[in-house]
Amino acid sequence: MKLTFDNRVAVVTGAGRGIGRSIAEGLAAEGVHVVCVSRNPDSCGAAAEAIKANGGKASSLAIDVSDGKAVAEACEALIEEHQNIDILVNNAGITRDTLLMRMTDEDWHDVISTNLSSCFYWAKGLLRPMTKKRWGRVINISSVVGIMGNAGQVNYGSAKAGIFGMTKSMAREVASRNITVNAVAPGFIETDMTGKLSDEIAEGAKKMVPLKRFGKPEEISNMVTYLASEEAGYITGQTFTVDGGMAM
Repeated sequence: MKLTFDNRVAVVTGAGRGIGRSIAEGLAAEGVHVVCVSRNPDSCGAAAEAIKANGGKASSLAIDVSDGKAVAEACEALIEEHQNIDILVNNAGITRDTLLMRMTDEDWHDVISTNLSSCFYWAKGLLRPMTKKRWGRVINISSVVGIMGNAGQVNYGSAKAGIFGMTKSMAREVASRNITVNAVAPGFIETDMTGKLSDEIAEGAKKMVPLKRFGKPEEISNMVTYLASEEAGYITGQTFTVDGGMAM
């Protein structure tokens, strides 16, 4: 199937590496101008330069996505520059893993702010022009941890589960304006994070996956690219697990 994109502009948070970078590259390959967002100017800058080197359209923006005021200002500047942001992919996320009894208030708030509140900040800042244009796509990247839970990740699991409720409620609010809002919940994906696992832990994790392997970043990117396309216009308020059957 040939996907349709008509001079779209996308913002992808957490685009400096891993899944976010793959999503940015996947959208750019379809002709979308991608604004690569991350806290680190070097990583988002490198992602944008790589896209441009491959003939795509991209720019970069270094920002702390957990800072609501900074995100609001950035959204205003992006809308002024591009007139409209058509596609928003909320992918930025961090972990502060520890057992609940050892978890500090800072561990909790940092993860909730970066992984969940940031989705609210970006959507609030970018939705209004989508409603006026009567077209838009919002894709929130969650995790199977939000479905299944995981010891040592009460903060992360809570944030990722919150994304499901946010996605459904937001989808109902903007559906009449031809804007779709969906979530993608990855399982174990081959990234820097899983690359740090010992062979023993990695093999144990794969045993939890019916397909007996970790996913590839592009397998998440492919799903996001489809949901961002014209062809996915009748899909909204849904969560798609891309996890090798882990959470079925």
